[in-house]
Amino acid sequence: MTDLQEAMKKLVLARLEMLPNNKKMSIGSSGEFSRDEMIEHVKKGDALGKKIIEIEMEFLQALKKRALYG
Repeated sequence: MTDLQEAMKKLVLARLEMLPNNKKMSIGSSGEFSRDEMIEHVKKGDALGKKIIEIEMEFLQALKKRALYG
């Protein structure tokens, strides 16, 4: 894993850990997952964990673009 990938993983884990314990999210056709389930998938680095990282990073990029363009 590259330094950038490790940094993205840490960032996403920190964001997920801030969610309430009872928070659930639907991830496309993969189903609905609790905060703790999402954290476990990201830590494992499996396909769903990688998808969660991708979704979170796209969200952060969108926030960045909106912030820069007012």
